[in-house]
Amino acid sequence: MLKTLNNKKIVISAGASGIGWATAKVCLAKGATVFICDIEKKYLTRAKKHPLNNKKLFVYECDAANEDAVTELFKHISKKTKKLDCLINNVGIAGPTGTIENLKSEDWEKTLKVNVISHFYFTKLAIPMIKRNKGGSIINLSSGAGIMGFPLRSPYAASKWAIVGVTKTLAMELGKFKIRVNAICPGTIKGDRMVRVVRDKSKFLKVSKKQIEKEFISMASMNCWIYEEDIGLTCSFLISDEAARISGQVIGVDGNAIRLD
Repeated sequence: MLKTLNNKKIVISAGASGIGWATAKVCLAKGATVFICDIEKKYLTRAKKHPLNNKKLFVYECDAANEDAVTELFKHISKKTKKLDCLINNVGIAGPTGTIENLKSEDWEKTLKVNVISHFYFTKLAIPMIKRNKGGSIINLSSGAGIMGFPLRSPYAASKWAIVGVTKTLAMELGKFKIRVNAICPGTIKGDRMVRVVRDKSKFLKVSKKQIEKEFISMASMNCWIYEEDIGLTCSFLISDEAARISGQVIGVDGNAIRLD
């Protein structure tokens, strides 16, 4: 890959698995220095074995939904660098599946805590470091569920719509500092999380997993899965100088999603 991110310093929350890990690998391949955190020890162990770990990749354990843990994480990062080029707010959970009257309050609260409030923790601490850099980028991971309804996934949809609102607002607040803020809305990602979502929806509706998978694929007019690296490549473009005038945008990487149901 072309080294379009040479000397860029990037923080990725939940960066040791899924979209976060795919994005980290793309950014590393393009020359960036990447700081990732995660809560899952097995994924952290895998990341630490990455060939570029000693030079360009820094790996930390952190519960992104715990403000004290995030504060401690940034203390570690600030010992390595005083400036950042980009923050990627990637952390998120699928949340519960069910009609709203059957969902538990604690499941709603947990979904919003992880998917929205964690972004606040990271963003608040990253902004001064990006300002010190005289500009940069914040990328928030929303979802197709952040721009349309998503039956049986109301807390997830609520959290992802919130991310779009935060993105638009931050782009307005931070533009004068040459900090660009964009949201990416992935479509149906082929990966471990989708396996769990398919399982839960299959169980709730009492239909086969294959039927649920077929329905998810058909939600896009291109009739396709989206792959984690697709999101990584989009992130790497938005971080690069080639995207210097792109801000306040909500970008679907979804094969043209036409419904979420």
